[in-house]
Amino acid sequence: MSKRILVIHGPNLNLLGEREPDIYGKVSLDKINKMLLKIAAKEKVQLKIAQSNHEGEIVDLFGKAKTKFEVIIINPAAYTHTSVAIRDAIVASGVPTIEVHLSNIYSRETFRQTSLIAPVSKGQISGFGPLSYVLALEAAIDIIKSR
Repeated sequence: MSKRILVIHGPNLNLLGEREPDIYGKVSLDKINKMLLKIAAKEKVQLKIAQSNHEGEIVDLFGKAKTKFEVIIINPAAYTHTSVAIRDAIVASGVPTIEVHLSNIYSRETFRQTSLIAPVSKGQISGFGPLSYVLALEAAIDIIKSR
């Protein structure tokens, strides 16, 4: 059984640790990625990690994922609230997808409280900072093991 998981970080997540640390924390994206890779190695799971500020690139990642990955973890960032294209790409891929957010989007501005991604995702984890990614990875591994 292959254990391949794609992790997609959306727009501005490359600025983690610098951008609005009171909301997003002080941990860099590089540290989050290293943490995930360490867990993946321990669990004998292959991770591919991508970050893009461009909606089309994220859509392309989903389009290529169908035959390559068992689960996708995505933090769509601002695209959570606006991207029908990413939503449609998730559905078209047929790959179980877990939505992740560092902050609790439901305790923020009204426009951030609607996710176009959640209804087409296996689940959503938000509000736990970098731990949100760890919880998502654990859930992704569980999905693979339960197949």
